[in-house]
Amino acid sequence: MKDNPEMSKLYMTGVFFFILMYTGSNVLPIAKFLQLTHMKQAFRPDDANCSDIMQRSILGQLLPEAMVSYLENHGAEKFAQIFLGDYDTPEAIWNADMRRTLIEKVAAHIADFTPRLRSHTMARYPYVAIPAIRYQQLERELFCNVFYLRHLCDTVRFPDWPIPEPVKLLKDVLDAWKKEVEKKPPAMTVEEAYASLGLPSADAQDEATVRKAYYKLAQQFHPDKNPNGRVRFEEVSQAYEFLCSRSIWTGDGPNSDNIVLVLRTQSILFHRYSEVLQPYKYAGYPQLIKTIKLETADEQLFAKTEPLLSAASELCYHTVHCSALNAEELRRENGLEVLLQAFTRCVSVLNNSSKSSEISVQVCMNITRCFSVAAKFANCRAKMVEMEQLVIDLSRILCFRHLSKLCAVATECISALSEDSNLQMQILHKGVLWHLLMFLFQYDFTLEEGGVERTEESNQQEVKNRLAKLSVESLARIGGYMKGEKESPVNSIARSIYNSILTQYVADMLKNDEPEELLKILNSNCMNPYLIWDNSTRTELSEFLDIRIRSITNPEDLSSAADFRYDAHKDELIIGGIFIRIYNEQPTFTILNPKGFAIDLLDFLNKRYQQLGHMQNQNDDSNMYKTQHILKEMVAALDSLKNVLQNNAGVEIQCIGYFRLFFNILSMNQVKPIQHSVLELISLATKNQECVNDIAASEVLGHLLLALLSLTNSQMTCLEILHALLSTPKLVKEALAKGAVLYLLDLFCNSNVPQIRELSAELLAQMGADKLNGPKVRLAVGRFLPPVFADAMRDSPQACVHMFETTHENPELIWDDDARMRVSKLVVDFKTKHYKIQQQNPHAIWKLPDSNVVNNTANPSEVIVGGVYLRLFISNPGWTLRKPKEFLAELMDTLLGLRTKPENEGEVLEMSASALCALLSAQPSLADGIPALGHIPRLFKQMAVQPSSTVLVLHQLALSDICVAAITQTECMHPLKRAMESKQDIIGIACEALNRLFMSNQDQLVKQALDSEMVPYLLSLLESRLNNVENPAMTKAQIVGALKSMCTSQIWGDKVVSILDSNSVWAEYKEQRHDLFITNTHVSGYLTGGMPTTAGYLTQAMHKGISTAPPPPDKDDPMAVRHDLL
Repeated sequence: MKDNPEMSKLYMTGVFFFILMYTGSNVLPIAKFLQLTHMKQAFRPDDANCSDIMQRSILGQLLPEAMVSYLENHGAEKFAQIFLGDYDTPEAIWNADMRRTLIEKVAAHIADFTPRLRSHTMARYPYVAIPAIRYQQLERELFCNVFYLRHLCDTVRFPDWPIPEPVKLLKDVLDAWKKEVEKKPPAMTVEEAYASLGLPSADAQDEATVRKAYYKLAQQFHPDKNPNGRVRFEEVSQAYEFLCSRSIWTGDGPNSDNIVLVLRTQSILFHRYSEVLQPYKYAGYPQLIKTIKLETADEQLFAKTEPLLSAASELCYHTVHCSALNAEELRRENGLEVLLQAFTRCVSVLNNSSKSSEISVQVCMNITRCFSVAAKFANCRAKMVEMEQLVIDLSRILCFRHLSKLCAVATECISALSEDSNLQMQILHKGVLWHLLMFLFQYDFTLEEGGVERTEESNQQEVKNRLAKLSVESLARIGGYMKGEKESPVNSIARSIYNSILTQYVADMLKNDEPEELLKILNSNCMNPYLIWDNSTRTELSEFLDIRIRSITNPEDLSSAADFRYDAHKDELIIGGIFIRIYNEQPTFTILNPKGFAIDLLDFLNKRYQQLGHMQNQNDDSNMYKTQHILKEMVAALDSLKNVLQNNAGVEIQCIGYFRLFFNILSMNQVKPIQHSVLELISLATKNQECVNDIAASEVLGHLLLALLSLTNSQMTCLEILHALLSTPKLVKEALAKGAVLYLLDLFCNSNVPQIRELSAELLAQMGADKLNGPKVRLAVGRFLPPVFADAMRDSPQACVHMFETTHENPELIWDDDARMRVSKLVVDFKTKHYKIQQQNPHAIWKLPDSNVVNNTANPSEVIVGGVYLRLFISNPGWTLRKPKEFLAELMDTLLGLRTKPENEGEVLEMSASALCALLSAQPSLADGIPALGHIPRLFKQMAVQPSSTVLVLHQLALSDICVAAITQTECMHPLKRAMESKQDIIGIACEALNRLFMSNQDQLVKQALDSEMVPYLLSLLESRLNNVENPAMTKAQIVGALKSMCTSQIWGDKVVSILDSNSVWAEYKEQRHDLFITNTHVSGYLTGGMPTTAGYLTQAMHKGISTAPPPPDKDDPMAVRHDLL
């Protein structure tokens, strides 16, 4: 059959009519037959309104185009499946009723042949074309590609119907649109066709009547039978073909309903398949723009049933939303101007009764969206700047709040337009801002927090909430707050209005991409340092916005908005956008930018302080109220600054450069609250070392010292500040120069608060520990107090206070009530004098007294060396000294005459020698350090002047091997011999010293003895009676021991022996041992010191339940040794 040459003539047999009348279900063979033959018939209908496949298929007049397409494109099986079933989809509309219609129409068409066939089964069918079957189910459908467009556009029933080839469908739809637009009226009318067939035109004729008339006339005028009837035959044939074609259905010209379907189909394609279509430039703009323009000019626009303008504007939106290429193409085709005309036309008819389903509202939504997308492109925005009517129309739309979705779309458009600074100004001047602000109060945050699933279709409040969020975004973009993709130019005018109307805190929240938080704040009551917001402020703002919206006299006046201020805020001090009173009530509230707030506070304080200075210079009594107001504001600002520093670590560094201001404010004695506030502020700032360094550079410590005395209730705070500051050497130097030592001594001596006294002592010790200025500080303290107090302050301030208040009598301190009163009074006198000077000039320098103001707190007759009372030390040499090494050096200097000689020189020398011997006896290791100090040579030089004291010291030094080694290197025998010869009463101690020296087996000493003829001299002493010596026997024993020790010298021993043997006296002592005459004690018997006792500040008895002992020995003194541990 495939190769049968007669196949193209099958239709002449009527087989396609007969086969489609089959009512059974076994249609697959029929489908296969139809698939094989339907496109190969020589039949070609003259119907320009049909698609190519319908013109080429014999079934085009019988079946819907979708069925023919299924047969051709999907095969017989798929066709049979649909032919037997019921389908109502965008790709297939077919059911039993349509099959029944098909059978009925075919049966009616061949009704004349049926009786003939019954009477003669071999009768041949005289073929006559059947009129195109019109199915009621497809009455308003438009088939394109493989889809029924009305069903495809029914997004309710078929929301996501798949489109396998969106690009091909778009092309076919564009072609269909072109054909529909270019469609012309048919060549003849139905009446003319009826007239050609000889039928009356008054009523529509049924198909059988038309067919019979045609059949009769065709036979009559067929050229084969009637050569003269050719013209008439062609006229009859054309009339019948017209009545059989679909042209009779299509009406006269383009069908607007079909155009709407074409437009909506394109919108669906661009919406669903934007990624696929994005690379393609839209080719339908000329026709689309023309359609919009024609519809806009139509006076009956809003009376039409077909929403052609709505569909066109929607397609325009989707095309530009899909691709930037399309937006630019729309602009080049002058589409923006045409859209604005349609937009203005539709906006003009909006009113308070308009509904979202009306054409005008839908067109406004679509065109607004189109402008929103187009505004993303610079060229389009430049064009919109010239279209001032656009912003005016958008502002009018926002007046109709009941059209929430339209207002939301308009708000989105305003947000998009705000990317251009010129459009921003248009938006401001046309009053759009007031509408957007009003939308913020339609927000219901409880709906967001409810957790209930909701949609905009079912919940109108959800639309209002979205509108409020969009308004926040639009406001942010108008002011230029947002960053990233939504960044826009900064608009200072808009920001000024926001700061005034919404407060700076809420305005700054526009920077965040979280509108919910901002909207919740505006629609609830709030009182925090950033915002005072309640029903009254909301009402006040709403009334203001209503007035601005209704104002038509001067809509461009924005000054009143920038000057707007709430009644609740008028009496509040606002610095850096923060309500100072509220912040001081809620100091732990988190500040968003604490450093910036601190800077604002500092600038405010500086300006107010300068303002006070100008007012004081004017001496105008009328300024008194203003002055009090400024002082009140300064106190509040200082408290806020203190709270910022206290709750935000690291912010104190912002105070650098302002400490001169702080300390100047500290001297405002007439305003105590300010002084207390700035004092706490300084205390917090001093925790930062950089701030301390800046204070040091400012040289303002005098103000703090004045406050230390004037603010008695804040003395502890002042001391704590000093404690932080005095860790810097430069500030120690300044504090010393400006009298800090004097003020601290006053508090230490005269304060009634133990903690203040202890902290004062600690600060004095801290100053004294400074490497550069410490010695001067200790010297200054020593001008008023015994040295022991300075050391006690260093080691234990608490013990130092107790020591000051109790009575003491020990080698290092003699202290009683009288001494305490005298010292305290003198300190007060000096302090008062300097304080008066410093009040006049905070930078005044304190002059240190030239000498001790209290020469001796004890008996003036007491001898003091190195801070030690010699009388008491000699009587108690076991006392644990604080600085034994320094005491030793002082004793040596005193003894050897290196210091100024007092009037009682003899007594001092004697006591110094006794004290030195007692010290070395109690702490023998101290003697090892004497040679390094260079005292040994001076000792022997001084021996001629002070034989008694120097020999006594030599006697003690002879016990140290290090000292003996140093003595060996010094010319010692001649001075010692001369001293013994000049002062007979020291012979005993001198001989003992000689015995100790020669026992060290130092050859150099033996040589010096020989050179100085010490041996003959000693032999003469043995021969004499030694009447002036206290213990002659022991002295002679020491001489014998010394001579025998000299004999042991390897170098000079023989010479000594020869001298001794030549003397007859030596024979009497040579062979005898004299050890029994020599005592074991290292201290000569004539010393009255007695047995040393172990005592000290930590071990002696208590007085009044409080320790009277000074601090322990200097830990840094290597020569300090506890006697009680020996």
